[in-house]
Amino acid sequence: MKFTKMHGIGNDYVYVNGFEETVEDPSKVAIKISDRHFGVGSDGLVLILPSETADFKMRMFNSDGSEAEMCGNAIRCVGKYVYDNGLTDKNVISVETLAGVKILNMEISEGKVKNVRVDMGEPILNPADIPVTYPGERFINQEVTVDGNVYRVTCVSMGNPHAIVYMDDIDSLKIEDIGPKFEHHPIFPKRTNTEFVEVIDRNTLKMRVWERGAGETLACGTGACAVLVASVLNGLSSRKAVVKLLGGDLLIEWNEKDNHVYMTGPAEKVFDGEIDI
Repeated sequence: MKFTKMHGIGNDYVYVNGFEETVEDPSKVAIKISDRHFGVGSDGLVLILPSETADFKMRMFNSDGSEAEMCGNAIRCVGKYVYDNGLTDKNVISVETLAGVKILNMEISEGKVKNVRVDMGEPILNPADIPVTYPGERFINQEVTVDGNVYRVTCVSMGNPHAIVYMDDIDSLKIEDIGPKFEHHPIFPKRTNTEFVEVIDRNTLKMRVWERGAGETLACGTGACAVLVASVLNGLSSRKAVVKLLGGDLLIEWNEKDNHVYMTGPAEKVFDGEIDI
């Protein structure tokens, strides 16, 4: 199987051109190639496929083999892949995902994609649709007990579920201990991604993420979008801010006119390769 290793601010995936390659069991392949000792090494597998409703289709599998609805960093790399490899000559494309069709606006420099602005759509705030088990209309700044400690949590879906927790010092957080306990908490019927956030100022947010099915990753695009939405809802930030992640920065805007969230960030190719599957 031919593949390309790419990353969006450190959130790295193995990309396969589904126009040329057939992956019979993507969940199994994702587990194999994601292993950083015995495989290629990645946060998961992304298939770039034909679509009947958009220019392209993206399927994304976590390193544990589970399929995710959406990945903001991965979809930017999809845009770079299809443009740089001549699958399209358009700098604005549509990509079908399990979270709906997303529109990508690509910044071209010297014939290659450098940055991608993604229309991530409207945030989902209804608890049943996130999903989170809660009788109210929105899950904002609610108390959740995890491992005997009470946290204030805000829940947002950007096509996949996110739980946002604010704290003062995220650098010292033992995320490998608390992350899995949030992910598998009984109030999240489909598990959850968890963002631990430190507010620097109204235009700058700093986060670490425990991704559902992958553990801590250097970045999470949908998570950064969810963090901005949660921060606006909690009165902690403006509607446009830089979100600082371990792998780099993303510019996130929650547009007041159309209620859509826009994410802008880089996409990088690492290398091409082949692997026996």
